[in-house]
Amino acid sequence: MATVNELRELKGEELLARASELKQTLFELKNKASTGVLDSTADLSKTRREVARCLTVARAKDLAAKNAAAKAAKAKE
Repeated sequence: MATVNELRELKGEELLARASELKQTLFELKNKASTGVLDSTADLSKTRREVARCLTVARAKDLAAKNAAAKAAKAKE
């Protein structure tokens, strides 16, 4: 599990790739839970939170880039 500070160091594409991998892991965990093979149900919530962290940091980076571009465009005017 990565902390928010570690996630902020990653690029946007890396964050989205990580979120995609975690979603696949979440799918597998849900399948294990439905068949009764899953050892720890806490893994489901941990993985869900990790996906949310990745997507949140990616969105924040996207908004920061858009704001910086808007400020640069305004400064040129």
